[in-house]
Order: sequence, then C-alpha cells, then structure tokens
Amino acid sequence: MHFQWPCPSQQHFNYICAIFNNSLMFTLYRKEISGFFSSLIGYIVIIVFLVANSLFIWVFPGALNIPSSGYASLEPMFTIAPWIFLFLVPAITMRLFADEKKSGTIEVLLTRPLSELQIVIAKYLAGLTLVLFSLIPSLVYFLSVYLLGNPAGNIDTGGTWGSYTGLFFLAGVYVSIGLFASSLTENQIISFITALLISFFFFIGFDAIASLISSGVLNILLTGLGINFHYMSISRGVIDTRDIIYFVSVVAAFILFTKIILESRKW
Repeated sequence: MHFQWPCPSQQHFNYICAIFNNSLMFTLYRKEISGFFSSLIGYIVIIVFLVANSLFIWVFPGALNIPSSGYASLEPMFTIAPWIFLFLVPAITMRLFADEKKSGTIEVLLTRPLSELQIVIAKYLAGLTLVLFSLIPSLVYFLSVYLLGNPAGNIDTGGTWGSYTGLFFLAGVYVSIGLFASSLTENQIISFITALLISFFFFIGFDAIASLISSGVLNILLTGLGINFHYMSISRGVIDTRDIIYFVSVVAAFILFTKIILESRKW
C-alpha cells in the first residue's frame, strides 16, 4: 500500500494566513515577551538553564563532565538539558493563562477581535521564543568544545546541530503542554505541577510502560509515543520527517486542547 501525504489546498493555505495576518495577535505576542523580561522571569530562566548545564558539564565530576570524559562532544549537555527544561518550561508557562484568569483579564482578552486559536498561538510563540533565547547563549559551549578539541574542530557538528534541533522541538512540546495546563486553572502552582507531570510522562512515561512489555507491536507503539524516542532519533544528526511530524502533531494537539478549554468558557 502506497501512502501519499495530503497536499494542503488553497482554502487551507488561506485559513492559515488568516490566523497569522492579525496585528493584534503579534501585539499580544510582544506583550507576553515583554512580560517575561519585565518581571525577571526571562532572565532567570536563561541564567538557570546556562548555569545548571555549566555545572554538570564543566564543574561537577561524573559521567556528564566533558573534560573528564576526554571526548570533544556536547552529548552530556543534551542528556541533562531535557531534564532542566522539564522544570524550567512549566515555570515559564504556568502564568500564561492562570494569571489572566486570576486577575480577570482573560474575559477582556476574549472580547478582543482575536480568535481563541490566535490567542493560544500568540502565547505559545512567546513561550517558545523564550526557550530559543535560552538556547542561543549555550552555543558558547559548542564553540568551547570545538576549539578545545584535539585537533581543533574535532566534534560531530552534524550530530550537535541535530541535537539542538531535537532539544528545540522537545522544549516546544513542553511549552504546548504547559500552556494547556495553565488554561485549566487560575492557580500557578497547580499549573506548574500539572505541566511537570504531563511533560514527565510524555518524556519517559511511555518508555517505562513499554519496558514492562517484552516485545511486539505494542512495545514499539508505546515507545514511539514518547518524546525521548524521537528526541534521541534527531540527536543522531539525521532529521527524519517522522520525528518532525511527531513533534508537530503533539504540539498541535495540545494547542487544540487549550483552544477547546478557552472556548468552554462561553458555554
């Protein structure tokens, strides 16, 4: 059986353009970004991500310490970074809708000429942008390993960029989950814990369940539903469309769930 991916029609293209072709949506996006950095949340997230990674890969002795390993590789950083993001991303997203609900501004936001989907996407992009801001400074680690290698440049560049791509997509899934969790409650702590638990389950929960099954199609299916399988696949330096489709699909699903939660306020 030959499968052919459906080509988007002009109607679909026009619908997507209509979603993004709204100045108020980008105004909301800029408001969220400025909110991150005016309240120190953005700076704290970036600093914590960089410091935590630095301590594990340069200071603390152990398997993750790059100088001790003797290999010019950033693999230790890409091993610990998903766990750091597991806590940092829910901290970023916990206020996105919960704070709006608690202060009552969510009602004002929903009366603006913006669809629920546009509101969700604007807030999602703001959270994703902050994640990108935290990743960019970490390129100094790549430069350090690149220069300190023997000879200089003795590093798997393709694998490194693949790992960065995988980490960005992984964090993107965390942001969509955190956004969904924030839409469920007006309590930021509950939002943080909910996002943490769901993200944790998607990261290694499916792998844990699959490990209880000796073999077979169900084992493969459960493993494929987890983030870690696709993250490790991209980290090898080969961008597989199946991994991209997985990440985009999970993000789209949680954005849709968040949209449904917002729409339920009108019922």
